[in-house]
Amino acid sequence: MRAIVFDRFGDEDVLRTGEVEAPLLGPDDIRIAVTYAGVNRADLLQRQGFYPPPPGASDLLGLECAGEVMEVGVSVEGWRRGERVMALLAAGGYAEEVVAHADSAMHVPDAISDQEAGAIPETFLTAFISLFMLAKVQRGEWVLLQGGGSGVSTSATTLLKLAGANVIVTAGSAEKGARCLEHGADAAINYETEDFAVRAREITEGRGVDVILDHIGARYLPRHISALGMGGRLVNIGSMGGVPSAELDMGAVLSRRLKIIGTTLRARPREDKAEIVRQFLARFGDDLRAGRIHPAIHQVFAFDQAADAHRMMKSNEHFGKLVLKVR
Repeated sequence: MRAIVFDRFGDEDVLRTGEVEAPLLGPDDIRIAVTYAGVNRADLLQRQGFYPPPPGASDLLGLECAGEVMEVGVSVEGWRRGERVMALLAAGGYAEEVVAHADSAMHVPDAISDQEAGAIPETFLTAFISLFMLAKVQRGEWVLLQGGGSGVSTSATTLLKLAGANVIVTAGSAEKGARCLEHGADAAINYETEDFAVRAREITEGRGVDVILDHIGARYLPRHISALGMGGRLVNIGSMGGVPSAELDMGAVLSRRLKIIGTTLRARPREDKAEIVRQFLARFGDDLRAGRIHPAIHQVFAFDQAADAHRMMKSNEHFGKLVLKVR
């Protein structure tokens, strides 16, 4: 089968189309003929050698895909050959076929295109576990999303508005901030010209935000603590800021009863991912089937343009998701 491969770690030019063996089907798996695969920042990190796949997972890139069920493992129930599917993967999505654990897959409703389905699992489930399973966002709360135009933050905005929360985003330009507002955010802060911690408190009339979803890490920690209100929760899903550590104002943490939560999705065991999928569908399944959930797709690239997709993601010029058309 065709797949996007690379022989050494490096920049985008190491990516090429190659032929590889199709993955083996386990008893609890489904085999998917991939039509679209989402591109995520973790793919760029893996290509550079900074984010290896979990033990036992494929060496191929790709954390999510959509397509059609080709084959069903002997222990699998609830899936049939020919059904439309989207799946959360530990790896392997940049290929014509992928094997996914059946409990990490979701049926694609008629309201969702295959192209959209390929852009849903990784970012929507990351947003869901971070904001609803861990931070336990409630209706009416204020949530600050760093990098409001990213795939995770655009997905988070959709879910938060469906849940009745108020959304503040940060963006690197007035244009991107305007797109975030069009997408549903209640307020946008230009982090190039404004102090987001000060502005977040102004927007919330001095009380601070209830939840922050952050992918920057230690570099923003002092300002995040400043931006949080009483009982606030900071959920960190990455460390793009490049700073390994920062001082923590424990007085503020104690006096305002703050929580600092770290989470990742890729390396979680299958049982955890199955539970995340189950809870996501229980909470937002009706919205998905009714067409109230759609990813913001910036561009779809041909399969052999994976390097161009990675270049665009690195540039941060996109809004929402980038997708590869595999078939």
